[in-house]
Amino acid sequence: MLKKVFGSAVFGVDATTITVEVNVDSGIGYHLVGLPDNAIKESNYRIAAALQNNGYKIPGKKLTINMAPADLRKEGSAYDLTLAIGILTASKQIQAEELESYIIMGELSLDGSLQPIKGALPIAIKAKADGFKRFILPIQNAKEAAIVNDLDVYGVENIKQVINHFNGEVFLEATHIDAKKEFEKNLEFPEFDFADVKGQEGIKRCMEIAAAGGHNIILIGPPGAGKTMLAKRLPSILPPMTMEEALETTKIHSVVGRVKDTGLMAQRPFRSPHHTISDVALVGGGSFPQPGEISLSHNGVLFLDELPEFKRGVLEVLRQPLEDREVTISRARFTVTYPSSFMLVASMNPSPGGYFNDPNAPVTSSPAEMQRYLSKISGPLLDRIDIHIEVTPVPFEKLSEDRRGELSVNIRKRVTQARDIQTHRFSDHNSVHYNAQMNTKQIRRFCILDAHSKQLLKTAMERLNLSARAYDRILKVARTIADLEGSETVQGVHISEAIQYRSLDRDGWLG
Repeated sequence: MLKKVFGSAVFGVDATTITVEVNVDSGIGYHLVGLPDNAIKESNYRIAAALQNNGYKIPGKKLTINMAPADLRKEGSAYDLTLAIGILTASKQIQAEELESYIIMGELSLDGSLQPIKGALPIAIKAKADGFKRFILPIQNAKEAAIVNDLDVYGVENIKQVINHFNGEVFLEATHIDAKKEFEKNLEFPEFDFADVKGQEGIKRCMEIAAAGGHNIILIGPPGAGKTMLAKRLPSILPPMTMEEALETTKIHSVVGRVKDTGLMAQRPFRSPHHTISDVALVGGGSFPQPGEISLSHNGVLFLDELPEFKRGVLEVLRQPLEDREVTISRARFTVTYPSSFMLVASMNPSPGGYFNDPNAPVTSSPAEMQRYLSKISGPLLDRIDIHIEVTPVPFEKLSEDRRGELSVNIRKRVTQARDIQTHRFSDHNSVHYNAQMNTKQIRRFCILDAHSKQLLKTAMERLNLSARAYDRILKVARTIADLEGSETVQGVHISEAIQYRSLDRDGWLG
């Protein structure tokens, strides 16, 4: 007897429906075809034990199972439940009505309990798009999948519940979530607040500008100056995520199985990988591609602490995602694209010894050592970072003050107002949402300079020997400063401030 059940495979951040055909015939054998990986090939042992421990069995006949489309590689243990239900229905051990309306996924333990799967949200989105009405999956993933409307999501703890449901003995109860209410409930204010940072008013101003325009920023300062403390607080002044951004972010984290019980991610992600990370772990990829840290930072912040300590090759692979805001990974049989629109925040010491340009500390690094240290970061990568700012240690008088700094919520209001201006400005440009994303044509249109501003910028370009890309970065930052002040035009004062935020372009870093 032939039966069909349906599962799903995740490629990139999207899913593809998989048809599992189970045929029971006379004879003996177990044949699983359709490009399954080793985890799927081993599923018959898990299925056999799970069925036996729940009063059922794999029939002692010839079983032929095809996973279609047969030319698409399938991987992972999430097909255990799909295969088990297919075997039980094909061998007439259970009667499953309307099986064609279900997507079924789940990894089986030997006692029949279910383990969580990856990619529940993309699978649910695809299931709805393909006309399926019901989705059975492990209970740990139920909230995540229930974000999708018009799809009955059944979270189960073990295979016995699924069998009883199809036999009509006990019907499963669907999990329903109001995505909007769930989003608003999880939209709490971030844990870290700029009010906790003593002093550093100039750096806070710089971070506000970076947040307002979505600009990448690098913080340069000695150990203990507060670079990491400032970076961790950047998400607290970014505009709250929209529902669309929350769904995009949740979808990516779902693929790697990192969605929490809340179901919908409402806080902007903050990722801080260690400097020993590989290029594959940072950008994504592998034999079976998975999102890397830069995609997990989508709609949030990627913080690279001690930037020169990262391997040169790892940093170089950042250049293309920083420009295109997506990562494309090609393999012989398929190509996947991961979104990676993130704010890059990097930090570094000004010298190998950490205290270059500090008048209170001895110079311990020679010019040659300085050259080697700074050469670890390529010029093209630095050109893609809009803002370079020096962070100096906070004096004791500031640290001992009882007065708190400005609350992040107040800074966020100004940032959000500036972003609203940019949203209106780029309403006719689908791929551009804030100033940092402007291309050359848009810079020429929205960053018109008067004669004084042009002369000011020309002088800075000549003295600092800036590249054409650095020229564009200054104009973008100046446009953001003007937006924060509510100015329709970019003025000389905005250009002057933007030029200050190119510290690494200035003479003096090499002694």
